[in-house]
Amino acid sequence: MPRTPESAAPRPAGLTVEDLARRLGCRFEGDGSRFITGVAGLDNARSGDLVFLAAPKLRKFLESSPAAAAIVPPGETFRGMPVILSETPHLTFIRAVELFFQPYRPTPGIHSTAVVSPAAKLGRGVAVGALTVIGDGVEIGDGTVLFALVSVYPRVKIGRDCVIHSQVTIREDVRLGSRVILHSGTVIGADGFGYLKLEDGTHKKIPQTGTVVIEDDVEIGANSAVDRAALGETVIRRGAKIDNLVQVAHNVEIGENAILAGQVGIAGSSRIGKNAVLAGQVGVADHLSVGDDVVAIAQTGIAHDVPAGAVVAGTPQLDVRDWRKASVLLPQLYDLVKDVKRLKARVEELEKQGGRR
Repeated sequence: MPRTPESAAPRPAGLTVEDLARRLGCRFEGDGSRFITGVAGLDNARSGDLVFLAAPKLRKFLESSPAAAAIVPPGETFRGMPVILSETPHLTFIRAVELFFQPYRPTPGIHSTAVVSPAAKLGRGVAVGALTVIGDGVEIGDGTVLFALVSVYPRVKIGRDCVIHSQVTIREDVRLGSRVILHSGTVIGADGFGYLKLEDGTHKKIPQTGTVVIEDDVEIGANSAVDRAALGETVIRRGAKIDNLVQVAHNVEIGENAILAGQVGIAGSSRIGKNAVLAGQVGVADHLSVGDDVVAIAQTGIAHDVPAGAVVAGTPQLDVRDWRKASVLLPQLYDLVKDVKRLKARVEELEKQGGRR
C-alpha cells in the first residue's frame, strides 16, 4: 500500500464563547465575543482558557480563576465571567476539549521499514509505523493506525478506526472490532496459563487452542494482557475499559461497559457482568461469576460468586456494609482477645471455688 498523505481535519486556534456554545448545543450568558484559546482545570487555568464547575464546593476556585469562560450547571448563579450552561458540565467540557485537542496520529501509509505480508489486506487510510510487522492473512479496516514496533501475527482481524500503539503484540487469529484502542506494551492472545501436574512433579502444558475476541469501542491500557482461550474464546464485550497492568486470563468474559482499574487480575473462566466496576488490585478467582453492575472496592479478593448489583470489599469479599463494620472492629481484636482470656480464667476460678463448697 503506497504512502498517501492525508491531513487531519483542522482544529480551531480559538473560538468565541458564542461560537463554542453553538457547537456544544448550549446556551451562554455574558460576553459572547470573549475569545477562548484553550481548555484547563480550575487549578491551572490561564487567561483565554475554558474551565468547568464540577461541584458547588469548587466555586471558590472559579471565583478567583483568570479563565476566559466557564461551563456551569443552569442553577449556578456565578456570572463573574461568560458562562456556558449545561446540565452535564463535565461531559460538555469533554466535548469542548475534543474541539481544541487532537492526539498525534501518523500520516496514513506504510513506513519504509515496516514488513507487511503480501497476503495481508489493508483498508483505506491505514497507517503502519516503522518496524511494524503484519503477518499473512491479516485484515485491517479503514482508518486504523498501527504505530512503530507493533507485531501482528497471521490471520488477525482488526476493524475500522482502531489505534494500536507501539510495542503491542496481537497473536494469531485474534479478532478486534472497530474503534479499539490498545496502549503500549499490551499483549493480546498470549497462551493462557494452563498446566497439568504429572505424577513425577513436572507440569504438562495444556494446549491453548482458542482465541481472543475484542468487540467495538474497547480500550486497554499499557502493559496489560488478555490471554487466549484454552478452547473457544476469551471475550471483551463492547465498550469495556481496561486500565494499565491488568491480567485477563483464558476463557474469561468481560461484560459490556465494564471498568477494570489498574492491577486487576481475573483468573481463568470467570465472567464479569456488564457495567461492573473492579477497582485497583481487585482479584477474581477462577470459574466465578461477578454479576452485572457489581462494584468491588480496591484490593477486594473475590473468592465466590457475586450477585448482580452488589458492592463488595475485603478478602474474601463481604458486602461492603459488613466489611466496614469488620474494619472498625479489627483494631480492637487484640484487646478483645485479652479480655476473653481474662474472663475465661475468672470463670474457671469461680467453677473451682464452686466445686470446693
